[in-house]
Parts: sequence; structure tokens; C-alpha cells
Amino acid sequence: MAIIEVDSLVKRYGGQAVVNGVSFAVEPGEIFGILGPNGAGKTTTVECVEGLRKPDGGAIRVCGLDPQRDDGELRQVLGGQLQESELPDKLKVGEALQLYSSFYRDPADWRELAEILTLDGKLGTQFRRLSGGQKQRLSIALALLGNPKVAVLDELTTGLDPQARRDVWALVERIRARGVTILLVTHFMEEAERLCDRMAIIDAGQVVAVDSPAGLVSRIDDRQRIRFRVPGPLDDAVLTGLPEVAAVERAGSQLVVTGTGNLLLAVTAALARHQLTVADLRVDQTTLDDAFVALTGRSIES
Repeated sequence: MAIIEVDSLVKRYGGQAVVNGVSFAVEPGEIFGILGPNGAGKTTTVECVEGLRKPDGGAIRVCGLDPQRDDGELRQVLGGQLQESELPDKLKVGEALQLYSSFYRDPADWRELAEILTLDGKLGTQFRRLSGGQKQRLSIALALLGNPKVAVLDELTTGLDPQARRDVWALVERIRARGVTILLVTHFMEEAERLCDRMAIIDAGQVVAVDSPAGLVSRIDDRQRIRFRVPGPLDDAVLTGLPEVAAVERAGSQLVVTGTGNLLLAVTAALARHQLTVADLRVDQTTLDDAFVALTGRSIES
């Protein structure tokens, strides 16, 4: 049974529907992504899931609860990290954790949580003195203090440097390992591919597709392309006769082999049998970014 169910969600501002008929379901234990460009309706959708905004149409259930009618009970099972959140500059990390811990009937051990999120050495540090990555880890810790069944993480790595972003990704994977279902909002393709089991692509307030990252890519093109140079002469028939190979083309000094399955192994094995070595080998595959462009007609950055 789905732990989050969103059915035909509608949210309007000034008579304009910014979320228009969005539907998806999240299974327990999943990292489910909401992927789309800025302004697509991602944050509005998850704020309705969290009970922070009242929908104008449709139905939402989180752990069987209605976010509007059962908002008090929802706070005990859902934790949220907002896209933009600030704490008082002089509030210390330990003070924030203790304060938020008092909001829940059965809170997590905030000291243990601080250790897991590598904040145990910053308990006496004021919020204003934290780095961007430390602030994000604190935001995640606050979202997890209630021992939630579901955590909503909205653009949690925006503004972080590449290393800090990867550190946060590792933390998200550890959170899921603790049994928490995660609803992840992002516009970073690499983040979605790294973390999400499945995702909904949202564009202009509507769901374009729901699938795994690999499933979305395979809808567009599941072929692979291998590019390489061979120092000696090569009869194309050496490769075209392989069941994995669909086509062999020449681009200047390069050969471009297109196919499916274990194409790389098949091609390199065939070349080795003919005592041919390759140079400048590169494997190209259809990416999630390619799938997004094909499904929406535009880049996620546009």
C-alpha cells in the first residue's frame, strides 16, 4: 500500500492553476523524486502534501492521513526540510535540536542524530557561523527529530559546492537505510539519478511521466554508442555481424558503433579476436537530461 497518495491535485493562485491534476503514489521505503524546472509546481505540490498549503482540488493521503484535516497527527509522522529555512542567528545547534525535539511525542535522540549528521562537534556553534553544508545538515536533522515515517526534502543541495552536495547525498541514503520514506524535490539531474528509485517529472504544473531514472531513459532510447579509433584496417563486417550491434558508422578517423545489450564487451571481444587494439574509446548513452528534453520539449534549465 502506498504511503503517499496524490490524486488529481489542483492548486490555483489568482485564478491560474500552478498545479493542475498532479497524481502519483509513493511506496514505503522509496526515495521518490519530484523533478522539474524552477516554477514547474514542484514546491507547491509538496507543500500541499505537507499540509502547508490548502489544495483547490484533488485528494492527498500521507500514512492514511488527510494533511488538512489531520494536520496535528501528520506532524508526528512527517518531517519536512523546506526549500528556504532560517533560524535565529545566535541560536546554537544544540539549542535548536533540543527545542525541536520538544515538539514531538516520541522524539529521536537528538544527540545521536547530531552524531549521524556530523553535527556533534558543532552543538555550541551559533547558526550564523555554520557553513552552507552544515546548515543543510541541521535542517535535515530538525526534519528527522520526530522519528518520521516520511521526510520531505525540498531542493536540499541548492547553493552547495560539489563536495558538500555529495556529502548530503550520502546522508540521504543513510536516512533511507533507517526506514524513512523520502520525497525529494530537485532540479538537479545528477542528484535525481543518484538517489531516486522512481520519480515524477513535473512541467507547467502537470505530471509528464512517472518511472525509474533508467525507465525514463529507456522510453526515449535504450541504445548505446561506442566511439573509438583502430590503428589498422577494419572490415565493418567484424562488428556488424554481432547481435548487439545495430549500426557501424565512420566519423573521420573514429568508428561509431550503435547497439544494445552488453555492447562494449561484445565489441572489444570481437576486436581482440582479430588482434585489433582500440584508442580513445568512449561510451555514450542516453541520459536523464536527454529524456527530460524529449518528454517536455525543453531543457530543465530553461
